[in-house]
Amino acid sequence: MGVLEGLKPERVFYYFEEICKIPHGSYNVKAISDYCVSVAQSLNLEVRQDEEYNVVIRKPASEGYGEAPVLMIQGHLDMVCVKDAGVDFDFEKDGLNLVVEDGYVHAEGTTLGGDDGIAVAMGLAILEDNAIAHPELEVVFTTEEEVGMEGAIALDTTDLKAKYLLNLDSEDEGHFLAGCAGGVKATAVLPMSCASAEGTAMTLRVHGLVGGHSGSEIDKGRANANILLGRLLFELHEALPFCIISVDGGDKDNAIPVDSKAEIVVSDEDIDEIQSLAAAFQEKVRSEFHVCDPVIAIDADVRAEGGYEVFSMALTEKVIFMLMQVPNGIQTMSADLPGLVESSLNLGILKTTEEGIVMTWAIRSSVKSLKTLMMDKLRYMTEFLGGEMTFRGDYPEWPFNPNSKICALCKKIYEEQTGNEASIEMIHAGLECGLLSEKMPWLDMVSMGPEMYDIHTSRERLGIASVERTYELVLTVLKEFKNYCN
Repeated sequence: MGVLEGLKPERVFYYFEEICKIPHGSYNVKAISDYCVSVAQSLNLEVRQDEEYNVVIRKPASEGYGEAPVLMIQGHLDMVCVKDAGVDFDFEKDGLNLVVEDGYVHAEGTTLGGDDGIAVAMGLAILEDNAIAHPELEVVFTTEEEVGMEGAIALDTTDLKAKYLLNLDSEDEGHFLAGCAGGVKATAVLPMSCASAEGTAMTLRVHGLVGGHSGSEIDKGRANANILLGRLLFELHEALPFCIISVDGGDKDNAIPVDSKAEIVVSDEDIDEIQSLAAAFQEKVRSEFHVCDPVIAIDADVRAEGGYEVFSMALTEKVIFMLMQVPNGIQTMSADLPGLVESSLNLGILKTTEEGIVMTWAIRSSVKSLKTLMMDKLRYMTEFLGGEMTFRGDYPEWPFNPNSKICALCKKIYEEQTGNEASIEMIHAGLECGLLSEKMPWLDMVSMGPEMYDIHTSRERLGIASVERTYELVLTVLKEFKNYCN
């Protein structure tokens, strides 16, 4: 028996569990892509798979729906792979350990991949059910969404006929999205410059943070572990001499980092002072973030005495300067849509390599010129310090469309089915809708989905009852589509 057996809708959760058995982190999607192709072939449906492992499956309209416009159902195959410290789990090889608890599905010690596995599961369940009334469908599963929407960038849309798009990559039930931010990944490298030092090695560690999605949760006021590490190093640097062996924090540019550390070398007589300063820093930042990040922990642990290769003094100054001065978090709020974050960036990855100190940001904005401004700020600072800046995965914003027919249909059906008020909104996060609208500018689009919490973290959980409501909503949209969208 499957862990999710008996949950409703049964076929949606069947496919979701099958997907969770297949490792499908970004850049490891061939197996899940092949699985979707095999399902389509078993249903005798037209299917194509490209070199990026994007999958396009077509299903003819059901009886009475042949004159309705073609509708695309779309989601992405890859998931963010994050696990708790100390968890023995290999995302390249292991299936997820699913748990049903208190009305939610989560994975033990890791991300769940509900973002966006639930879209794939719903799409496959719809394709296999011939009792569903629907227009002609183009079910599109893209790849590498979580690392720059690379699959959507490469997707050939010349043979697609859809006039409307139902994107199932949202995590807030009853909130129907009609616009999103654009974004780009930025990576700075400060060239390595080494020296030698003798003394006692210590590990400074910032951990215990809440973290979260760097777009949809950037407005929650949560701390960034890499930025706090920079502050800690600055305060220590102001008080006493030390050398840096390495700095490392975060592993996903689109996740607010929850853990960051520095290996340093100090004189024996300064150990107590460093630990005292670290403890004082912990109390200070806990006070600053007492509502949003109340259990921040700062450790200063002694390792061993010896000789070490360390950053040169010049590189040490540059790293501390950049971590202290670089922009991070919300930059502007929208004047058109009150309460909406307009522009932000997140220092998600900090690491030490043989080539140098590498820092990677996720930049987001619903205004193209402001996205360019943040890119210019990072590039100017990096080059001023003698480093090199590169950008990749640039994707466009999806301009807000308050008059979307398919959004209005979803809102109407949701309110009729639940009795709850729905809203049509824009989101400060990247969606593939922006790229698809650039390729297919005639598309009328909506993004929606069941409730999920703490995506991109090991606390990610998917609401079981919400999945059932959302799937029923999707089926009703398919049924009523021909009467409202033309």
